[in-house]
Amino acid sequence: MAAGWGYDGMELACWGDHFDPERAASEDGYTRGVHDTLAKHGLSVHAISNHLVGQATCDPIDERHRQILPEQVWGDGRPGGVRHRAADHMRAAAAGAAALGVEVVNGFTGSPLWSAVYPFPPHTADLVDRGLREFADRWNPILDAFGAAGVRFALEVHPTEIAFDSASAGRALEALDGRAEFGFNYDPSHLAYQGADYLGFIHEFGDRLYHAHMKDVWWADSPRRGGVHGGYLPFGHPDRAWDFRSVGRGRLDFDAILRALDRVGYAGPLSIEWEDPGMDREHGAREACQRLRELTFPPAGAAFDEVFSEPGTTAWRAGKARPGYRGSAGTGSPSAGTSAPSPADDSAPAGAPQNSSSPSS
Repeated sequence: MAAGWGYDGMELACWGDHFDPERAASEDGYTRGVHDTLAKHGLSVHAISNHLVGQATCDPIDERHRQILPEQVWGDGRPGGVRHRAADHMRAAAAGAAALGVEVVNGFTGSPLWSAVYPFPPHTADLVDRGLREFADRWNPILDAFGAAGVRFALEVHPTEIAFDSASAGRALEALDGRAEFGFNYDPSHLAYQGADYLGFIHEFGDRLYHAHMKDVWWADSPRRGGVHGGYLPFGHPDRAWDFRSVGRGRLDFDAILRALDRVGYAGPLSIEWEDPGMDREHGAREACQRLRELTFPPAGAAFDEVFSEPGTTAWRAGKARPGYRGSAGTGSPSAGTSAPSPADDSAPAGAPQNSSSPSS
């Protein structure tokens, strides 16, 4: 089904029965079975996602986490033990990704600072510094495992994480001394409705964009009962001030996004994370892939007016073109989203369904 819609690959989730990183790292034949299953459906794999367990590495743990964590990670529910087991599982994700042959694990970090984001009671610079040090203390050992495995972690910049806009993303990188194992899964839908500069993020962190989710978002021009924080209203409620949309049906400028990704040399997958509370998911997955294919294009190798230039004076874009996307990705549940097409080859099919139950909504 997914390949027939134009997808060429998947971003496998480390929850449900999609991908078990611990089995991948320790069980002979497990990853071959994953590749064989995907190949049978005309698909490949470009990344794995471990958002749910990653959330528990830095969060203050409460009963909400039990519904998203595997039983072996939740255990007795004592916060210290949950965070410790979550960190072990993230290290296993690095080993599992390497065994599968992928170079990126997408996910969340949680945050010891989220309750202090709104500045009342006032937060001090020292409180923020301590929270960032705690994040670094918890994540540096995890990232050591990523480095040993030759795999990178891509944080989906998102409310409730240590980084949720450009300013906080910069602080997170500084806290880790800029180590190369840590970068970002670019998802503009989590930035724009906040008023954050979703195009500026690409230019500021271009060399740290290890993966990209293509998902649209709509926000209201006029005041609504539920503001930017949602007012406890469910997705799709007419009183919300913003909601996720299928690609091309929100307010994001995807042509500008793709051109910005070209300029910074992004060469990874465009993974359609499909979430739209008002649309049938299969219709949306098919339509989103078609729309993104219509927008993607091979980047210019040189300026269109280069013919008028003196030898050796080619325009600034020459040499800056991305080498071509590896393909698309998505998480493996028929209940959800999809992955994006490869703009480097118009004849190539694109990714596969992504799990709509992902908290990266």
